[in-house]
Amino acid sequence: QVQLVESGGGLVEPGGSLTLSCAPASNIFSIWSMAWYRQAPGRQRELVAYGISGGSTNYTDSVKGRFYASRDNSKNTVYLQMNNLKPEDTAVYYCNLRGWNYPGGEYNAWGQGTQVTVSS
Repeated sequence: QVQLVESGGGLVEPGGSLTLSCAPASNIFSIWSMAWYRQAPGRQRELVAYGISGGSTNYTDSVKGRFYASRDNSKNTVYLQMNNLKPEDTAVYYCNLRGWNYPGGEYNAWGQGTQVTVSS
């Protein structure tokens, strides 16, 4: 079972920036896709960014031009850089990785979630 560890959330003023990180707790064999979701209080979980290995990353309209998802292959770590943050970005953010690993085979792993609060 693949476990993911998220970090980087916090409190930031409107217009500020944060970078979230998501890494497996132990070595994994491959990552096929990465995604970032968020869930605000009283709302459904929303897909923020999604990308497949070797392909482009797609973003929900509300974050286009402000959020950038990336991956460090040497560390199997994925990041979500968030710029020009707005109060409506306040949510718990979750990472999701899919891939293949020994010995269990295909995995679909979630981070524990990290709180991002945008407020003055």
